Amino acid sequence: MPLVPFLRHGLRSSVRAKLLVLVLLPITVVLPILLALVIYWGNTSYHNLLIFKVKSDLAVAHEYFERVIAGVGARVHGLASSHRLVTAATAPRREALARLLAAERGELHLDFLHLLDLQGNVVAAGHDLWQPTNYLQWPVVQGAAHGEAGTSIAIFSAEQLAALNPRLREQAFIPLVPTEKAIPTERHSEDRGMVIHSAAPVYDAGGRLAGVLHGGMLLNRNLAFVDNINSIVYREGSLPLGSKGTATLFLDDVRIATNVRLFQGERALGTRVSAEVRKKVLEEGDIWLDRAFVVNDWYVSGYEPVTDGHGRRVGMLYVGYLQAPFEQAKFQALGVIGTLFLLVGALSAVVSLRWARTIFRPLERMSQTMSAVEAGEANARVGPVGSRDEIGQLAAHFDELLDRLQARNQELQRWADELDRKVIERTRELEEANRHLRDAQRQLVMSEKLAAIGELTAGVAHEINNPIAVIQGNLEMVREVLGAAAEPVKREIRLIDEQANRIREIVTKLLQFARPSEFAGYVEPVEVNAVMEDCLVLVRHVLAKSDIQIARCYQATRSVGINRNELQQVLINLIVNAVQAMEGGGTLTLSSRDWEDKGVVVSVRDTGPGIRPEDLSRIFDPFYTTKKQHGTGLGLSISYTLVERYGGTISVDSQYGKGAEFSVWLLTEPAYQERAPGTTPSLVARYDHG
Repeated sequence: MPLVPFLRHGLRSSVRAKLLVLVLLPITVVLPILLALVIYWGNTSYHNLLIFKVKSDLAVAHEYFERVIAGVGARVHGLASSHRLVTAATAPRREALARLLAAERGELHLDFLHLLDLQGNVVAAGHDLWQPTNYLQWPVVQGAAHGEAGTSIAIFSAEQLAALNPRLREQAFIPLVPTEKAIPTERHSEDRGMVIHSAAPVYDAGGRLAGVLHGGMLLNRNLAFVDNINSIVYREGSLPLGSKGTATLFLDDVRIATNVRLFQGERALGTRVSAEVRKKVLEEGDIWLDRAFVVNDWYVSGYEPVTDGHGRRVGMLYVGYLQAPFEQAKFQALGVIGTLFLLVGALSAVVSLRWARTIFRPLERMSQTMSAVEAGEANARVGPVGSRDEIGQLAAHFDELLDRLQARNQELQRWADELDRKVIERTRELEEANRHLRDAQRQLVMSEKLAAIGELTAGVAHEINNPIAVIQGNLEMVREVLGAAAEPVKREIRLIDEQANRIREIVTKLLQFARPSEFAGYVEPVEVNAVMEDCLVLVRHVLAKSDIQIARCYQATRSVGINRNELQQVLINLIVNAVQAMEGGGTLTLSSRDWEDKGVVVSVRDTGPGIRPEDLSRIFDPFYTTKKQHGTGLGLSISYTLVERYGGTISVDSQYGKGAEFSVWLLTEPAYQERAPGTTPSLVARYDHG
């Protein structure tokens, strides 16, 4: 048995099932939903909190990085505007200028410092030059040569670093370490250098622009730089649960300064960022704030792009902290919450079920008692239920009621047995007498009625036809004699002629009903489908007055032996009756089908109100009609007589309120039958219809 029908049946037939559902529904449905919502909201809020923290950490690191860049610029700009530099620059000997630059480079914590002329060539340097070069290619140097100081990030090639100092080239060189989740590369090392460099204009004593002071700091392997960021962002105790914070500076996607550790405490210099982060930050220029795989573990990470003086993205600044301790703490908290929910749910279920048992146990006992009484165990009782509430009182009253009912039933049974014997005897006698009386009365009434109708019809038809002929003849003579003078009374003459014809048609129908054998028509093979279509054409003026939809289902393949006009008369009568039954509109269905090997069945169905059960047995009686305002009550009786004459019959199927269907059963080879005097049409067909 499927689960859903089983539950539906249980809830409809069992109080116990309903109580169990009421008790367990909050525990098994509502409580898990609440637990899921708590877990979802807790997990989402916890994740958002971690992302918010790393976002704020990245903002602090960014501010520190900007301060370092600004500090380099301030130191270079301060020296460029100092009196001692102007004095040394204008001295005839360059040795004093070189010594000053060397001393200031150390005090300003710069990796290189030199004075350039306005064409970008080195005039004096505070370090050992490996080879001279022109620095006018850098935007900050170009700006200083035009009197505007500037500071920016720049990427120096290995050759450019060597031109400054071979030591810087060695410091910048970092072998690449194969890194999980990084994009594939054929490079084996990173020899470029990320430099913070600044240039400031130098003016002589007369205020004329005399040169450019250019200095900078190499960030490759600048461990003090990232350690300072890490100590500022992740102070001791700022990360709970044993998590560790890290900071990194990338040149492109390579770590050139980091405190991320590999095995045995070695810094992860030369490792590369994951392909996913590289695409978002370096290629798309967005900030990454999410979990990311860093070297060998997952970190809650923040990455932002680093741009050079040309506005190109040349690297990334990263801060982040180990995710695992926070994930472990989150799962522990969610586990505690889930365990508490389960304990509360289990305890609630046990208590609720114990309370529910005090309700459904007495009800079950009462239900079992009622079933036993219905099965014939008159002595079955509920008994004590151990409850003094309304249910306990109900059980006691129920037992008391059963005792009284049993006593009364025993007394009534004795009286009923005696009465049944007498009633059965009298009923049998009355039924037999009534049956004979009804049959005799019905037969007598119908015989007398039909005999009288036959005699009266023949006489009336003879007596009426003669005056009708005289009236119609005189009307023709009046038209001929009066000619144009008859024009004022032309309408009245026409009405007299129409009413005379109507009288003649009524007399003809009466004769046809009284002596059907005299009106038998020419028999021919008839295709019933074509006749039905012709009938629809003939009654289209009737159909046009009502909102009637026509449905056809012609399946008959045989022809039948009958007079075509008489069959048309029968079908038109049935169609008109069906249309009149659907005063408010409806669907008229015409259908035909083969009748085994005997003939064809033609059906006319309407969607009207149907036929009342008390009228159904009399609809074929002559002069019986439910249409009091119009109709003679001969239509169905004449139709039945016409069909019966050729060995067929008419049956009706109707449920009051659901429409009616009349079926005409016709033979392929007609067998002429004339109804015996004193008989009436029957609703049961002459043949076995299958």
